[in-house]
Amino acid sequence: IVQQNPTALMAVSSAVIVGREISISALREWMAELGQRAAVSVAWIGKFKTMMQIVAIVVCLHQRDLPELRLYRIGEGLLVLAAVLTIWSAFIYVRAAWPIMRDADSGKI
Repeated sequence: IVQQNPTALMAVSSAVIVGREISISALREWMAELGQRAAVSVAWIGKFKTMMQIVAIVVCLHQRDLPELRLYRIGEGLLVLAAVLTIWSAFIYVRAAWPIMRDADSGKI
């Protein structure tokens, strides 16, 4: 999608989403190694973010507007919304894991 529409908006939104996916996956793996996987279990915001991503991708892949509706622009907007939700959900997961990460770093775990 970014290759077919190389705008800054699409590139930044996509980079935020991909970066968060990698980071939170790594965080979850690390927390699982510490026996604290439940601290970063999937939250409702993560599920909603995923739903927005999927809808945005499907609408952007369709790449055809209806006569009365600019679907591609709606898809772009949903992708930006997904990127905002991505940042929000990442903050929630990191905030939940922070006390455990701090204890692990200081050797308390």
